[in-house]
Amino acid sequence: MILEKAKIELLRQIFEESQRIVIVSHTNPDGDAMGSSLALAEVLQQQGHTVHCIVPNRFPYYMKWVPKSNEIIVHNADKLGIAEAVIADADCIVCADMSSLSRLEQLGDSIKKNTKARRVLIDHHLSPSEEFDVMFSFPESSSTAFVVYSLIVEMFGIEAIDQTVATQLYVGIMTDTGNFAFSYLTPELFRAVAALSETGIDIPQIYNNVYNSFTEGRAKLFGFVINRKMKSLIKGTVAYMSLTEEEMRRFWFQQGDSEGFVNYPLTIKKMRMSAMFTEQSDFIRVSLRSRGNVDVNEFARRYFDGGGHRNAAGGKSFKSMEETIKHYISAVEEFHAEGKV
Repeated sequence: MILEKAKIELLRQIFEESQRIVIVSHTNPDGDAMGSSLALAEVLQQQGHTVHCIVPNRFPYYMKWVPKSNEIIVHNADKLGIAEAVIADADCIVCADMSSLSRLEQLGDSIKKNTKARRVLIDHHLSPSEEFDVMFSFPESSSTAFVVYSLIVEMFGIEAIDQTVATQLYVGIMTDTGNFAFSYLTPELFRAVAALSETGIDIPQIYNNVYNSFTEGRAKLFGFVINRKMKSLIKGTVAYMSLTEEEMRRFWFQQGDSEGFVNYPLTIKKMRMSAMFTEQSDFIRVSLRSRGNVDVNEFARRYFDGGGHRNAAGGKSFKSMEETIKHYISAVEEFHAEGKV
């Protein structure tokens, strides 16, 4: 990952000219969205800026321990209209861990209304689809948190990363790499992790806070999904699972409880691709994972109007669950016939 000097200087100028900065991240915010946004906000606040972090909807309950997460404004729970006000007043809007304003749903419309604010993209997803004053888009990066780490060091020096910032960044890197099990695990990434560790962060505790803090209902839901809902296709090389709203209510579902379920079929040796369909109030959320050369980013774009990374992507379906699954099966068969899975 190479940070262009000209872009760094432009970003420095934008920040210097912006007193009021808003950092937004995608719907269903995960560890990388939260960690990268909060870390950047913390450093910019240290520099004297007024900074607000905004997400479209609630983040998972097991992320509430992350430092400064209580300061995040949740747009769909914002009865006072604080999010709309700070966006309208912003001098600079940073979009973190997202490649399109469509990932913000209604929040994206509010951002489009502010035509005076400078726009910055910091991301690691493919194919940015909006216009920004400066973009730091690195699909070859393990996480947006790693991009933010690199920008902070380049612009403000390693001394700007205290224990709070290091914890936030480590959460983002750890979760988006599957605890250092996925792609783009480069030497420079591990050097960054070493630098974060040197601040004195409690790495085992961070892991426990994220991965060992679920509810009993979530554990039972997981057992139900794996035992009753996991189906396989193409001689056991492709899997899919589904959850209806009624099924989620049965297990006292909370935001984030199904996170990671889609990865589990890939623990089966010959499995190449996995999908999870989760029923929302007005659409079905589609999560896709794969390994090797199976490109679920292409699959998501072609069949579910989505996108992401080669081995991790998502989209939406506005059909019924039954129709969505039929569409998925047909799409898998077509993908398989083309030799892509």
